Amino acid sequence: MKFPILFFLGLSVLIFSFRSLTPETTAGASGIKFSKLSFEKAVKQAKATGKLIFIDVHTSWCGPCKEMDKTTFSDSQVGEEFNRRFINLKIDAEESKDGPMISKAYTVAGYPTLLFVNGEGKLVKKLVGKQSKEKLLAAISTIK
Repeated sequence: MKFPILFFLGLSVLIFSFRSLTPETTAGASGIKFSKLSFEKAVKQAKATGKLIFIDVHTSWCGPCKEMDKTTFSDSQVGEEFNRRFINLKIDAEESKDGPMISKAYTVAGYPTLLFVNGEGKLVKKLVGKQSKEKLLAAISTIK
């Protein structure tokens, strides 16, 4: 009686441990990897590394923001370019700790607003509205 119980218990543990390797949990791994850094820490990191900060300023109710998450931001080519060149932040304008400050400092009036900021906190480029993969990659090609 103990053997079948232990066998099924062991089998369950084994199955659930492999479950973490399924595509569900690795989905988006090819897209943009957004950091959980605060804006202040991202600025310090940008200054130290010479990278720019990319900030996706969005809201929970923004349809085009959700669309960009599913399409543009999850694209492997976009992810490769952004993960290599930028410190990526995703900031909810209404819910995030830094949201209201970012919105005011960079005059965010619509969503999504995509900001590119240097290590001094100065705005380098700003895009407003939904961006396709092609438009976004073209826009960052002009950023040095």
